[in-house]
Amino acid sequence: MTKTQIWSAAFLGIFVILFFLQKFAGTEYGSSPSMGMGAAMPQKQSTETMASSDASGEVLVKQFNCTTCHGVDLQGTNMAPALVGLKSYYDRDKLINYLRNPNAYLEQDRFKEYKDKFKNIVMPAYGNKDVKELGKITDYLLGLN
Repeated sequence: MTKTQIWSAAFLGIFVILFFLQKFAGTEYGSSPSMGMGAAMPQKQSTETMASSDASGEVLVKQFNCTTCHGVDLQGTNMAPALVGLKSYYDRDKLINYLRNPNAYLEQDRFKEYKDKFKNIVMPAYGNKDVKELGKITDYLLGLN
């Protein structure tokens, strides 16, 4: 046997030993014991993302940074209008649709007025967010008076 073959055999032997030790220990690297061999590892979720599924609408409004433009009390600022009293303009489904695609509403008179008043400010679309979270935000916003 050549030195290369000896080193290759030693490496392979160590690999096999480590594989069986892991198998007998009952854990797979980067996974829980309940996951079987070949199971896909779940991607690590941030604490904020995991918490957002249980978060209230008020917390989600802060996480989505709505208060940055609309103000801490959501009464409006020089950057964006107030979010209080939305019940007179929206029902739950319409507000969720607006949050998912605000550009679809730009032709309404109210938004033409906002376009003049709040220049160079764009409402972000939240179409990539979970609809359940948007529903919680919507319920919270529609409850503000």
